[in-house]
Amino acid sequence: MGNKSSSKKLPKEDLEFLCSNTKFTKAEIKDWYRGFMRDCPDGLLSKAKFLEVYSTFFPTGNPDKFCNHVFRSFDGDNSGKIDFKEFLLAINITSGGDPKSKLNWAFTMYDIDGNGTIEKDEMVEIIGAIYNMLGSALCGQGEDTPEKRTEKIFEKMDSNGDGHLTKQEFIEGCMKDQVLYQMLTADAATNQ
Repeated sequence: MGNKSSSKKLPKEDLEFLCSNTKFTKAEIKDWYRGFMRDCPDGLLSKAKFLEVYSTFFPTGNPDKFCNHVFRSFDGDNSGKIDFKEFLLAINITSGGDPKSKLNWAFTMYDIDGNGTIEKDEMVEIIGAIYNMLGSALCGQGEDTPEKRTEKIFEKMDSNGDGHLTKQEFIEGCMKDQVLYQMLTADAATNQ
């Protein structure tokens, strides 16, 4: 990425990698790349730019907290920026990837501390961020607080009752319950 020319081309090896690892065609990948480079001329998407773009999808809510978690899950190398490969791999998963891939991504987002399990406080934080993002569409209807929603989710998913969810419990629980799947993968948020 040291090339300073404004007509940066996607390296052939990146194009081949993305063709092999996403559902996109070469032409679609090149289109995505042109748009990405137009918006991010240095080839890197900052968290601020990500938030700016993401918030246009949720004009009535506050997506900031949720955006931070999504950004963290997309930033595979923890560099604080998303390069084109990370960006397109994330788009591929979140825009209709197979359910297990989407659930693996969602698990990464919910596992805030990266310890391999989801604790209740992590679930409360993400669900609260989803509620903030969706604004009045979902937020605090009746007695549905993030804490109460988390308790219901753990009742359904925490099969061994140990107070945290393993990736297996999370994926199996979501695969058995379409409503949980939609909520926990943010499908409900993106399919409005």
